[in-house]
Amino acid sequence: MATKLNVRVNRKRPESMTRQIREQLDSLIDAGALAAGTFLPSERELANTLKVARNVVRGAYEQLMDAGKLRSEGRRGRSVRTGGSSSGGSKKRSSGKGSASKGSTTKGSTTKGSKSKARKK
Repeated sequence: MATKLNVRVNRKRPESMTRQIREQLDSLIDAGALAAGTFLPSERELANTLKVARNVVRGAYEQLMDAGKLRSEGRRGRSVRTGGSSSGGSKKRSSGKGSASKGSTTKGSTTKGSKSKARKK
């Protein structure tokens, strides 16, 4: 399902490994080596191949998603985005963050009340 990538990481370079991966994937997408709709390897798979931490790959993938180059398709993975529809993904991400913060505020005030009751006892 996912494409085998020709991506390498040089630990001796001053750039972060996340940046190295992001720049290589970005250039592969721009050159057309990764066509629209092509699925990328999972974070775990690419991290194991490159012998880096999974968070390094996750950071590169998320930066490319923020730039509108990739899209997440849930459990199916991440794929190269077709051109011209980058605003839709950023709207989804921002609305999700807003609703999450509203929910945590409500939970936080409930938790405060129960903490004060616990202290009184």
